[in-house]
Amino acid sequence: MLKHLQRAWRQHQLRDPAYRFLFDPAPPDEWVSIDCETTGLDRAKDQIISIGAVPIRGQRVLTSQRLEVLIRSDGGRAPLTADNVRIHQLREADLAERGVSPAEAAERVLRFIGPRPLVGYFLEFDVAMLNRLVQPLIGIPLPQPQIEVSGLYYDHKYRQQPGSHIDLRFDALMTDLQLPRRPAHNPVNDATMAALAFVKLRALGPR
Repeated sequence: MLKHLQRAWRQHQLRDPAYRFLFDPAPPDEWVSIDCETTGLDRAKDQIISIGAVPIRGQRVLTSQRLEVLIRSDGGRAPLTADNVRIHQLREADLAERGVSPAEAAERVLRFIGPRPLVGYFLEFDVAMLNRLVQPLIGIPLPQPQIEVSGLYYDHKYRQQPGSHIDLRFDALMTDLQLPRRPAHNPVNDATMAALAFVKLRALGPR
């Protein structure tokens, strides 16, 4: 009941009626796995530099329909550090040449996600960072339901071994589920791996 009231209140606060589609019923058996690469882990001061999203339909991860967005600075953040460039393999010149403004990035992400639930690993952080992009545009945070892959994995392992230590590190999760790894710190790769883990955990189901 509380979630229903919160959702209704957010719909009332929506700044632009053109985005009412965010509150439409989600297509059945469809989700979007999403990941952000940022300048750091401080939700208050760090910035998103790239976003990757991959649709999931049933048991299929649709990488051919992925979204990848680079965000240029537009003077709204400090220059990338040497560590940023080393980790993400992106330079200021790359973002300036191929990136879009934060407002355009928010628009593209919202149109891509639509009303579909969000899937991710450490999703709370990504959503918090995304909300800093989308709230100035629509007046509310992302209203879609959110599914945390590490939470699904914890439930799966706890059913197998109640009371045991469960390693929730992403490497350990992917190894245990026998899923292929992709190079990290690329948002499409990270979103794809989270999507594969989600699909595998749904297939395993409660035991």
